[in-house]
Amino acid sequence: MPEQLWFTRFLNHHFGAATTALLSYLGFHPAHPNAPISNTVAMEVLVCLLLILFFLVVRARLSVDNPGGLQHIVEMTNEFINEQADQVIGHGYERYVPYLTSLGYFILIGNLLGLVPGFESPTADVSVPLGCALTTFFYYQLHGIRHHGWRYIKQFLGPVGGLAWLMFPIEVVSHVARILSLSVRLFANMFAGDMVTLAFFSLVPILVPVAFLALHLGVALVQAFIFVMLTMVYIGMAVSEEH
Repeated sequence: MPEQLWFTRFLNHHFGAATTALLSYLGFHPAHPNAPISNTVAMEVLVCLLLILFFLVVRARLSVDNPGGLQHIVEMTNEFINEQADQVIGHGYERYVPYLTSLGYFILIGNLLGLVPGFESPTADVSVPLGCALTTFFYYQLHGIRHHGWRYIKQFLGPVGGLAWLMFPIEVVSHVARILSLSVRLFANMFAGDMVTLAFFSLVPILVPVAFLALHLGVALVQAFIFVMLTMVYIGMAVSEEH
């Protein structure tokens, strides 16, 4: 039986049997039928619940005349992503802002969750960054096809038609490498941050770890920003027009 966080035990206690039954019906057989929900999945569920709760609270407190602190945070975040998307993607950027905002919040909250005692950062497990990277990969590819139709394939052939046979496999490898780049960068930074913080908490539990908590906070913010910015770049390249 793997070690479980308290929230993981809660989910397995109430939903473990149903999860095992569903997985078995789909042809998957959990290694631990009594605890099919892992810590990583539990933390992802918690991040989603926290985000839903956060936006429900913000929605309930929306005010034009007397905006609160949470509304200011959301408006500043939305304005920042809009400005960046306008600069990077250009015309029609508004279509992609909801995805970029949701992605940014999910990664940021996931990164910060490891700072709370009794929880772990789901982004410190390679499967979560990989899932975000794959979602982003298919998202910008589909929008590239939506925007250009099947002319989108020209982006993989390079500017010189005679070298299309060479450029196509290179471009395919380049696009697939983006998945690796996005996932490894986020995973490696968050995993290292969690390990360093945990190590110093176990060695020197007073004062010194505070500096590493601040460093972890900075890394969490930077990695969320980088992931969203790279996603913008990839979307912008996919929907760009030839001039």
